[in-house]
Amino acid sequence: MDSIEKLKNIFRNFPTVGPRTAGRFVYYLMKLPKSQIDELQNAITELRNKIRLCQMCFNPFEIGASSASTGLCQICSDSRRDKNLLCIVEKETDLSSLESTKKFNGLYFILGGTIGTMRKEDLSKLRIEELKKRIANNNFSEIIVALNPTPEGRATSVLVEQTIKEVFAAAQNLRSTPKITHLAKGIPVGGELEYADEETLENALEGRK
Repeated sequence: MDSIEKLKNIFRNFPTVGPRTAGRFVYYLMKLPKSQIDELQNAITELRNKIRLCQMCFNPFEIGASSASTGLCQICSDSRRDKNLLCIVEKETDLSSLESTKKFNGLYFILGGTIGTMRKEDLSKLRIEELKKRIANNNFSEIIVALNPTPEGRATSVLVEQTIKEVFAAAQNLRSTPKITHLAKGIPVGGELEYADEETLENALEGRK
């Protein structure tokens, strides 16, 4: 396999990138001057070396002087956030979309996928065990299950809600189960949080139940 086809195959592994788009990427890169190619290579290297996943929510963040020791992202380490609220999302882009509304001041947990989109052998990538530990070790008064209103998202929401109830049913300290809510209707069925506008997301957050 030559270098062009090899790079095309790499791009085809990117989300929503098909064969034609992958080809356009490759031919575009071939026309760039060496300085821009070097800049791209350096940016990818820095991404690999400087970005870590938050130990609490699994949101990627860049290591800095303060975060290196805590292992926490800016959201989880912010003392101004409401520690009683937890919002569970499917992926990093969903967290970014909700944060952009500036209407949610709680904490997050990135689940890492849905049960409908993963192969059976990849289900371990869904952070169910990590979620159990997160909710068992914190006093959340409300947990928002903010997964996408797709068939896969709905199925995963059921699994997540069952998991939350099981954790508190098995608790020995008689802690009450936190309020479990879902985003209000407004995001189109089959749509994704990533592509919803800020006003729609604001309404979905404020009208959750």
